[in-house]
Formats: sequence, structure tokens, C-alpha cells
Amino acid sequence: MAGLKSASRRKIGGSGLTCAPIGFGCMSLSGIYGPSDDDAGIRLVQHALDAGVDMLDSANAYGWGHNEELLAKALAGGRRKGVVVATKFGQYLAEGGRQLVNGKPDYVLKCAEESLSRLRIDTIDLYYAHRIDPTVPIEDTVGAMKRLVEQGKVRALGLSEARPDTIRRAHKVHPIAAVQMECSLLYRSEATEVLEMTRALGISLVAYSPLGRSLLTGAVQAVTEIKDARSRFPRFAGNNLAKNLGYVERIAAMAREKGCTPAQLALAWVLAQGDDIVPIPGTKSASRLDENIAAIDVRLTAAEVARLSAAVPLGAGAGDRYPEAMMGALYR
Repeated sequence: MAGLKSASRRKIGGSGLTCAPIGFGCMSLSGIYGPSDDDAGIRLVQHALDAGVDMLDSANAYGWGHNEELLAKALAGGRRKGVVVATKFGQYLAEGGRQLVNGKPDYVLKCAEESLSRLRIDTIDLYYAHRIDPTVPIEDTVGAMKRLVEQGKVRALGLSEARPDTIRRAHKVHPIAAVQMECSLLYRSEATEVLEMTRALGISLVAYSPLGRSLLTGAVQAVTEIKDARSRFPRFAGNNLAKNLGYVERIAAMAREKGCTPAQLALAWVLAQGDDIVPIPGTKSASRLDENIAAIDVRLTAAEVARLSAAVPLGAGAGDRYPEAMMGALYR
């Protein structure tokens, strides 16, 4: 087994930054998917680092600052060195608990200072616009992000849930190193569109929810088993779930042939899409994290990749990617 530590590193666009092929999405450590325990979360992040994970993905919206504070504790004692710390800005809580988007330059600068303080670091390695504000020209938002690079507070810039034309316009203001999109066997339509632009510009794709918010692990068989925010996601509702589980069974059958778990096969498929893609699966479980990391040792032939792609065709996922109220903020 090669393992993550000995795996070939992946470039993060033209930023000069590199990382292991699999990163860690930290959102679930801040109560997004049910209760979380800070001490357990810190231990899990450190376990990931010990296993060779060196890209940690956070956001100011994850627990509204909590996630960044947790990472600061996990990275204390000299663990910061060599780690690509990625975080995001842009979403905020309005009256009534609504999540809105702000891409105004002064807000960008304010959020960066707050994230640096919570993370207890001098420089953010990869700073994303979490959502694109349709009321602010992307040139203005990225212009402020560029100032952060010039000030030495940020190393590289990223966008999340951005359309190809938005990416192109942003890249003219300052090189974009990474675009973060949901990308899995089950939900990859938008990411497939984005890849054409990112590859033309030398930008990496960071794949979030590469396991379909747990669907592709095979662990969920009924919506009644879900006791957290995922129960509001259309992919887990009624007929949608039944259809999606049909695709999951196809993946599981191929995983049995391959001698790996469904999650490992699904991650191996994402990894096989190109060296410019870095999946960032999240979890609260050390055993699941270890399982995910071991996907690096699942080698797929071109024929196996094609077979998987055909088993779960483009656009196959039943149900929107997010609840209806959140769809408007995506892919701008």
C-alpha cells in the first residue's frame, strides 16, 4: 500500500502550493451534521495530519467562526507547518436566520482579518469566495482579494460555486488557483462544465461532497436514518432516495469486485478524473477518515473509470443538490 504520505502531490493551480491528493473538509466538526465535540474534532484533525492529509478546508460560515477556532487549536504546537489552510468568506446570517451573500470589497477585507485572528495564523494559504454575490461585479470582489495577496495575508485565491464565465472574469483580475465545486459520481454536472474552463486556465478543482453527503458510502438506506440537516436535502427524499440508492448499489457491486468499499471506489473515481482535482471528504469519524484516505490505493483502469461513469451517468442524481431556499446562491 502506497498510502497518502508517499502519493504524488497535486498542484493547486499556478500558486506554487501543493497538497496530498485527498484533503479534509472540516465543516462537520462544527455541528453542521448533528452534534459535534470539540476535543474529538481536534483529535480528528491531528489524526488526519498524522496520516498525511495536508489540506484543511474551513469557512467562516462553518459554525460562524467556530470551525476556524477549532482548527487553530488543532494546529497549535508546531502542526501548522506544511499545511495548506483553506477558508472562505461571503456568507453571513441576516435577520430571521437567513443566509445571505456579501462580496463587497470592504466586507472581503473585514472577513479576512477575522479569519486570520480566529485561525491564529499570519497568512491564509487559500482564500475562497464561498458564494458569488450577484449584486457586486466579480472584478470588485476579486480585486479586494488581490489586495490581501499583495499585503501578504493570503497566498492564493479561490472561488466556490462559480460559473465558467465568472471564473474567466475573476482570473483576469488575479490568477485563481482553485475552484471548489460539488463533484461526485452522483452530482457532477456543474463541475463537469466548470472543468472545461479551469483546465483552460490552469486552475485546480477542489471537489467537495465527493461522497454525495454520505449517500455513496452505502451507509444510508432510509431518510429516517438521518438525524441532521441532510434530512432537508432533496436527494434523501422519498422517490429521489430510492432512485439514488439504485445507483449506489451499482457502485457497491463494483466495489465488491474490486475488493474495496463503495466510498473508496467513489473517491478513486474522483481522483482518476485528473491530477488537477483534489477531493475533500468530510467526516467526524476516525475510522471513516482512514477509509477515505485508503482510497488512494484503489487503482482504476481506464475501462473501470468508464464503466463507473456509465453506471452512474452524468446528471443521474435525483433531487436538487441543496434545499430549494439555498439553490439560488449556487453556481453564479
